[in-house]
Amino acid sequence: DLQRPIDKRVYKGAQPTCHDFNQFTAGAETLALLVGFSAGQVQYLDLAKKDSTGRLFNEERLIDKSKVTLVKWLPDTERLFLASHASGHLYLYDSEQPCGATSPQYTLVTQGEGFRVFSCKSKTPRNPLLKWAVGSGPLNEFAFSPDGRSLACVSQDGVLRVFHFSSMLLQGMMRSYFGGLLCVCWSPDGRYVVTGGEDDLVTVWSFAEGRVVARGHGHKSWVNAVAFDPFTPPAPGGAGDGQGDAPEDPPAGVTYRFGSAGQDTQFCLWDLTEDVLDPRPPPPRARPAPGDPPHPVPQGLPRSLSRSNSLPQPGGGPQMSPRVPPGVGRFATLTLRAPRGVPEKEHKRYHSLGNISRGGGNAEKPPAGSRGSLDMAKVLGTALCPRLHEVPLLEPLVCKKIAQERLTVLLFLEDCIVTACQEGLICTWARPG
Repeated sequence: DLQRPIDKRVYKGAQPTCHDFNQFTAGAETLALLVGFSAGQVQYLDLAKKDSTGRLFNEERLIDKSKVTLVKWLPDTERLFLASHASGHLYLYDSEQPCGATSPQYTLVTQGEGFRVFSCKSKTPRNPLLKWAVGSGPLNEFAFSPDGRSLACVSQDGVLRVFHFSSMLLQGMMRSYFGGLLCVCWSPDGRYVVTGGEDDLVTVWSFAEGRVVARGHGHKSWVNAVAFDPFTPPAPGGAGDGQGDAPEDPPAGVTYRFGSAGQDTQFCLWDLTEDVLDPRPPPPRARPAPGDPPHPVPQGLPRSLSRSNSLPQPGGGPQMSPRVPPGVGRFATLTLRAPRGVPEKEHKRYHSLGNISRGGGNAEKPPAGSRGSLDMAKVLGTALCPRLHEVPLLEPLVCKKIAQERLTVLLFLEDCIVTACQEGLICTWARPG
């Protein structure tokens, strides 16, 4: 009954910012819910037991005073959970242990490039069990791999870091084209990580190869949410899945499908195909002669990718309108027109692909002292951040404006797609077909 919520809570002073149900223990007897707050606390509730207050962690804000950006139960565990904060710290909690009446004292356990891990010094067990300091600036989101062994973190410093969780070892890194990274997800088989952020791009990073394999350009503003569609049947070798070609099945050769939702109120669907993930090696590229176009289309790319690989002209804002391939007219029901006379929300100018200079692929430098600014000369053209023309540039299968306010949530369910926006609307969308 959508008119009568199962439970409703009103909080004063601090706003809920994130939540997570424990899927491993969920049942008729217990329904454990974590709620993170803008002031740094984490609440544990059991909705099945109708416990009105539950337990509060970091209640006196002795552990961290900054906003909780994400809370997650560890995969397949009853008591352990992680909370990330705008301070750039990540804490491991045991829901059965207390937090202590004094500020925790820490001792260094291990460290590596851009991260340090501390344990809590205490004679009796107390929270947090571990504290991770990751990157610089807020830790915006993290995600466990499907097997639960690896943890991908994205930060405002524009870096994706992937850790082996139990050994706390860094397994791989990737940098955004510019600006912070806001969201991250794993492919259902754990082979690829997709990120989105303030460079308006979605970036596909290969976990096995440790490199960027593709970027997607369809958004005109920051990308807030990315998610793989686990219900799209894979088509290994382009042979289909043996179930016949129903209209909603992806074309033969589609290996993965994922979606993205942005502050431009647009929802994009992307197909990752074998010719992108396993391209033929291109011939060696000669240095461009004076007068040559600055961003040549890479050799050996599938034609469907190269047709819109031209970059927008500087100064004019993003000029690239994604072409929708024939046969996706059934997506047309995803339309929501903006009311006339409502101007597009102004986008920070230096955080747009439209302002990438034609010369070297460098972004305009953000104002001095702005958070997340990078020394682009040291980053671009490296394995951490290849230049735009060095990896395939995907165009979206579909790109639709589906809200009036910036989109914040994207979920793929078996029978529908769920989105939520900053206006407070949760929408379910029929799947194509």
